[in-house]
Amino acid sequence: MPDRRTTARRARLRFWGTAYALLILLTGTNLPTPLYRGYATKFGFPPVVVTLVFAVYVAVLIPSLLVAGPLSDAIGRRRVVLPSMALAALGSLLFALATSTGWLFAARILQGLALGAASGPLTAALTELEPAGNRRRAALVSTVASAGGLGLGPALGGLLAQYAPEPYVLPFAVEIALLVPAAAVISTLPETRARTRWRPRRPEIPEGMGPVFATSGTTGFLAFAVVGLFLTLIPTYVATLSGSRNLFLAGALVALMLACSALAQLAGYGRPARQLELAGLPLLAAGLALLAIAGGISSLTLLIVAIVIAGTGQGLAFLGGLTATNQAAPANRHAEVVSGFYVVLYLGVGVPVIGVGFLATTAGLLTAVQYFAVAVAALCLLMLLLLTRTHRRTAATAHR
Repeated sequence: MPDRRTTARRARLRFWGTAYALLILLTGTNLPTPLYRGYATKFGFPPVVVTLVFAVYVAVLIPSLLVAGPLSDAIGRRRVVLPSMALAALGSLLFALATSTGWLFAARILQGLALGAASGPLTAALTELEPAGNRRRAALVSTVASAGGLGLGPALGGLLAQYAPEPYVLPFAVEIALLVPAAAVISTLPETRARTRWRPRRPEIPEGMGPVFATSGTTGFLAFAVVGLFLTLIPTYVATLSGSRNLFLAGALVALMLACSALAQLAGYGRPARQLELAGLPLLAAGLALLAIAGGISSLTLLIVAIVIAGTGQGLAFLGGLTATNQAAPANRHAEVVSGFYVVLYLGVGVPVIGVGFLATTAGLLTAVQYFAVAVAALCLLMLLLLTRTHRRTAATAHR
């Protein structure tokens, strides 16, 4: 029989291997970010098509999340995640072979199915596999891996596309190679006995979780609406302000926003969930306001400042929302609840940016991004006011 040290080492390997799998899946879905401008030139489509490619991704991702979360609670994480990784590899292959716009839609559909099926179960698995049973630490690792993958994708895609051969093939070949060790680790996860009986059902929140889910979900929606903007239209926005066609610059600035998000989550580790949300929302609003101003005065320097502030606010708000959701979710429905939370996040990624894409077609990209930034900043401040009032009422009740 393995000794205690060997068992602990295996537990750590499975935990960090699961985090790596989440990181690589998200990296793959965001590799095309700096390439969309090139695809638009190559295949001849306007900005709105980029947002529609994202929309179809979200449209399949959400039902995949809703089915896979409770399914993995019933049959185990491994049986759900491994097929999703095969779909992710196939999506990357379609991007590498793309010869028309239709290929992009097909590739994004496969990526949406893959990430939707895997993200809830992987997040839940991190909570279950955390060696000390620390849910807060598991939430931190999950959010940092998510932000890391979102940022690494554009940076890696832009770097390889700008400086390596075969710019529309090599990034996706690298992603497929990176998926292999991730699948190897997931294949070692232990079988789990069914804790619930799976059946198709409409989405629902466990009794008593409604207020927490509503506030955390709204905060997460706003935070990820900003991520959606950065992953679709900000590379072109950067090129317009800077006059540079360097793909790595565009990808690196998107990655900067998400790197700031990850660093903010590391700095916020251990703080109460509501405190994180109350700190993140005003920073997110300030960053968006500066983003709008940067477009008005054509300042790349101010844009970089805006990206750093918005990324910091996004990371704190996201960590706060996920931590609150993780802590309130019952154990036997954990993946289902986390999957529901991710549904809200991905609605934020996919829905608002469609409107920005249509507006960009008629009013221009700079104007569309400015309107979006001001609107979401105002909503962040409204949510901040609501959370502040709720926090004060809770504190007053506790002191009675």
